[in-house]
Amino acid sequence: MDTRSASRQGLKIDGQRLYHTLGELGQIGSYVDEETGLSGVNRLALSAADKQGRNQVVTWMRALGLSVTVDRIGNVYGRRAGVRDDLPPVMIGSHIDSVPTAGRFDGCLGVLGGLEIVQTLNANDVHTLRPLTVAFFTDEEGCRFGTDMLGSAVATGRIALDEAYRLRDANGCVLVDELRGTGFLGAADERLTPPHAYLECHIEQGPVLRSRGVDIGVVSGVQAISWHELTITGKSAHAGTTPMYLRADAGVAAARINLKLREMISSGQFGNEMRATMGAIAPNPGLVNIVPGKVRATVDLRNPSDPHMKDAEAAIIAFYQTVEECEHVSIRWRQSARTDSVKFDDSVARRIANGATALGLSHEPITSGAGHDAQEMSRLCKTAMVFVPGEYDGISHNPREYSTMEQCARGVDVLMAVALELADES
Repeated sequence: MDTRSASRQGLKIDGQRLYHTLGELGQIGSYVDEETGLSGVNRLALSAADKQGRNQVVTWMRALGLSVTVDRIGNVYGRRAGVRDDLPPVMIGSHIDSVPTAGRFDGCLGVLGGLEIVQTLNANDVHTLRPLTVAFFTDEEGCRFGTDMLGSAVATGRIALDEAYRLRDANGCVLVDELRGTGFLGAADERLTPPHAYLECHIEQGPVLRSRGVDIGVVSGVQAISWHELTITGKSAHAGTTPMYLRADAGVAAARINLKLREMISSGQFGNEMRATMGAIAPNPGLVNIVPGKVRATVDLRNPSDPHMKDAEAAIIAFYQTVEECEHVSIRWRQSARTDSVKFDDSVARRIANGATALGLSHEPITSGAGHDAQEMSRLCKTAMVFVPGEYDGISHNPREYSTMEQCARGVDVLMAVALELADES
């Protein structure tokens, strides 16, 4: 059989159909944001909404004739047979779980874009030499169980299955129990057999492509990421009767760490591309007239340079001790997530650039500031990503997250062209 049939010429996905499917999935876990009045998505990993979303995507997979497998960490794989079905597949994937304040594109574009590619190939009777697999991974966001890219990290061996099973959310719910409760505690081996290649299409989640008028981002890699969870313990006291010199104010200690992060950025000591955020600050008891006796907080460090990242981590950890001594508090911290920078495969990135050019689309290389399942998959096989621009300064993890139908379709068209090339490699 000639897998490179004439039906491939000028092959494009149905952008309107893809956009409709994104909208359908976006209704699962939807809510109305009180501030903007916009419809957002709250589909935390292994929640009731995530269960409903998973079931919907599996239904779509089966309707397309895909063979569906669920592994022991809840990752889901939909496989389309190849002419040489014994060959390792080309995998397309991402995630469908969300942060509590999400839009409808983050992760979902990569998964539903993969299904749209399968539907396009089916409709045009296009067969590939290698199988194609569309995947979605468990808890990419890390919002519920505190470890991002969890499912793909387990699949590629960075995190052990038993370690993942023991993770708990803020309410004490154990991950393995939540997997079982959703019906997605699968039987397949969680360690993934290396695919031939892995591709992921994603919204940029930033303003660069849109501000430069660029159609496609050719992602060269992902920067290093380090997350800390802090528990700062001081002493609660009356705000009016306790002299300042007798206080052990956990709130002040958290503020000092937050300001230190900003000083580290402005110093330039850790490179011009370092980013740092204290995204969660929760004082207890959280009352206007009581000195906080405890604060739970997070630190998020990002850097494209591994040496700079290590220096920054050492600097902030040393500062924790300084704050303990100066503010008379104790600070317990744990590393909740840590990944080195990742460089994607040059040969696949070139294919993406060439695919964009062939479609008349502008493109440029870009480093991802956010973590993605692709960085975990790069441990197993040649990997690269396609970014599409986002409107409204590329805002993401927010109901205002928005890419146009045309932007989404262009990205998936490029993805399809590259997937077809890779799937016909013997």
